[in-house]
Amino acid sequence: MSVQKFKIKGMHCASCASIIKNNISKLDGVRSADINFAAETAMIDIDPQKVTLEKINLEVEKLGYRLISADDGSRRIEDSSAGMEHKDHSGAMASKIEKEKDLLDQKRKVQFVLPFAVLIFLLMMWDIASRFLAIPKLLLPMETYNAVTMILATIIMFWIGQPFLKGVVRFVRYHVANMDTLIGIGASSAYLYSIIITLFPQIRDLLGVPEYAYFDEIIVVIGFVTLGKYLEARSRIKTGEAIEKLVGLQAKTGLVVREGREMEVLISEIKVGDIVIVKPGAKIPADGQIIEGISSIDESMVTGESIPADKSPGDMVIGATINKQGNFKFRAAKVGSDTLLARIIKIVEEAQGSKAPIEALADKVSAVFVPVVLVIAVTSFIAWLVFGTLAMGFSSAISFAILSFLGVLVIACPCALGLATPTAIIVGVGKGAEYGILIKNAESLEKLSAVDTVVFDKTGTITKGAPEVTDIVAMGDIFTGQEILKYAASVEKLSEHPLAQAVVKKADEQNTALVQVVDFSAQEGLGVKGIAEGKNVRIRRPGKGDSREDQILALQKQGKTVIVVEIGEKAAGLIALSDTLKEGAKEAIANLHKKNIKTVMLTGDNYAAARYIAAQVGIDEVIAEVLPQEKAGEIKEFQAQGRKVAMAGDGINDAPALAQADVGIAMATGADVAIESAGIALLHSDIKKISQAIELSRATMATIKQNLFWAFAYNAVGIPVAAGVLYPIWGIFLNPVFAGLAMGFSDVSVVASSLRLKAKRL
Repeated sequence: MSVQKFKIKGMHCASCASIIKNNISKLDGVRSADINFAAETAMIDIDPQKVTLEKINLEVEKLGYRLISADDGSRRIEDSSAGMEHKDHSGAMASKIEKEKDLLDQKRKVQFVLPFAVLIFLLMMWDIASRFLAIPKLLLPMETYNAVTMILATIIMFWIGQPFLKGVVRFVRYHVANMDTLIGIGASSAYLYSIIITLFPQIRDLLGVPEYAYFDEIIVVIGFVTLGKYLEARSRIKTGEAIEKLVGLQAKTGLVVREGREMEVLISEIKVGDIVIVKPGAKIPADGQIIEGISSIDESMVTGESIPADKSPGDMVIGATINKQGNFKFRAAKVGSDTLLARIIKIVEEAQGSKAPIEALADKVSAVFVPVVLVIAVTSFIAWLVFGTLAMGFSSAISFAILSFLGVLVIACPCALGLATPTAIIVGVGKGAEYGILIKNAESLEKLSAVDTVVFDKTGTITKGAPEVTDIVAMGDIFTGQEILKYAASVEKLSEHPLAQAVVKKADEQNTALVQVVDFSAQEGLGVKGIAEGKNVRIRRPGKGDSREDQILALQKQGKTVIVVEIGEKAAGLIALSDTLKEGAKEAIANLHKKNIKTVMLTGDNYAAARYIAAQVGIDEVIAEVLPQEKAGEIKEFQAQGRKVAMAGDGINDAPALAQADVGIAMATGADVAIESAGIALLHSDIKKISQAIELSRATMATIKQNLFWAFAYNAVGIPVAAGVLYPIWGIFLNPVFAGLAMGFSDVSVVASSLRLKAKRL
């Protein structure tokens, strides 16, 4: 079995998603199918030996839908744009182009039908107002009015209303119904009735029904419903702008060296191992390692730092970042879907297409919604005929029966229910991507809103993950701290140990001039030594009997590593090194505390180092000296206490805990396995973004709940009113024209509510 992603054409409402899922799931070889209405995608777990895309389409095409594989989309877009976009994500761009074509077609139809719909709506309002207010009545004869509206209704019915008529045909042939079916049945019934009483007056006289036809309602309802569908489609295109922006970041071409000469190729043609030349101002087309030249690169897209990073041979470069100055060559290490940007795009795409657990409620309702509405519509029609005839006579009852039947079918729109959750998720995930918060699935986004405990790894998450010199202590008056650093760095420069590199870095930062060292040697586990300016210099670990033992212990209690610098056979000074705090770590913990979230440090480091770091940033609880395999167990303990736990880490040793937590949050600059185990990745490895991610998740969930409430409330109130339950009591009856307006408004209002998240400040 393999899970494959497809784009879906022809899907108009949440009921469409249910129809597609039910029919695909019946096929032999399909284990599961997840249909996302808002994203217009299908994730299908299939057995390629038993079922193919062609077989699936044979099943769904007769229902008015079609599935398109990502490969088809990629080939189309590459052919049309000469490979201007990344091949692995061009399917999404092809889908957008198709959507824009469909949107243009809808716009033409709206431009045709809307003027007529508005004009007739105003005439209808004038006619109603003239019955209650002192304004003149319309002087248009009924026969003329019916003739004109009949011609217009016929054109609009069979051109603009084609999707609704097709919905009726599918319902009759295959017994499947969606929103188009509801509109189609209502409009067709009203049209057929109106044609009969207009063209066959003898039947009208025989039944004793009024001369009034419903051509005007048909025009206005189809006009306003078409406008609502157009506005909804236009809004939904906006929800997916995050992917478009990310794809737009990548370079279009790259300059590579092949067969001894430079040649410009599309980025899809760059291969691993290619030597790529990057000139000033150019975007880097792939991930790789510099082999020649130095430069300054704008990596703000990845790191969030506005100051360009200096690069030299041996340094890694990231695709889509910008070379600010200097020419350089690099060897491509990751291309295509393996690049960092491609992985980011994939995460956002998958998250926007995923479902949150809360969406199950809307899915269940939408699955039975259309059949229930049909039953309500037929019941209201029969009730008005039976009881209305007894109360007011057949001629009035038939009019109310038709209006209630049409009104129920028009106002009962499952689209608002279907759009409530996925549109908010799409916008929320896109908003997160703008802030460097990569949300890998909707479930993580939902669970994050309920988190009350955040557990942090120490190294690489709260701290920078690299040792730095924090203290230089002179032992005696012979050598100053600057001299101790000079001799230590001169010897350590010849060592490859990470602590040695930290000492050399400190000397560079202080512009300390190093001296030549001879007779250098490294003794494993004991330290290094050499002769500098005729003096024997040795760097070693502290031992028993060292002077300043109390000072050494005090530094070690702070979690610092201490080395002793001997000059001329005597201990001259101490150098303390420590993994220092990330910028903003203290602020990040404070922001979580403001949200009443408990913070915990979970680390394999020693208690002294862990407590010292925790105290500096204000973490509530410390669990130290924990083995990697034990970290997941500690998370389970918290969960057993009823806590909702988010785990933040960056290393391979954090992967089990990230997977066990309710929500795993990985530093995107950390190990790949940690990123894969987490539901959320922080692109800039900035833990302040954890608080922002929680704020975003809470805002998204609040929007979803608001959307679902109003969608349910709208239908709960609108359908009974359209059926006419208020008429016997208060004389209130919902005309299908207003039902059409309300239906379109409900869809657009749900999408607009979700789009408000785009303006949310985190």
